[in-house]
Amino acid sequence: MIRIYAKQLRLHPSRAERLLWYHLREKQIKGYKFRRQHIIDPYIVDFVCLQKRLVIELDGGQHATNTDYDVKRTHFLQSHGFKVLRF
Repeated sequence: MIRIYAKQLRLHPSRAERLLWYHLREKQIKGYKFRRQHIIDPYIVDFVCLQKRLVIELDGGQHATNTDYDVKRTHFLQSHGFKVLRF
């Protein structure tokens, strides 16, 4: 189920996600590979570089009402060794 949802997110990115992906794809940032809408169970992150353990999240308006969820999610990712950048 989560894999299907991640695929749907990849097929229908926001404008901000499209713009950022344009710069992250094809190892354009110092040769580092990024993935988009990647599953780090139980979450789907917007972008991740597994080699650098870096997660990039683009927070839209829906995140203003989900602050507790975002805090929990960030703690989970950090506890698994990821750095989280939110925009």
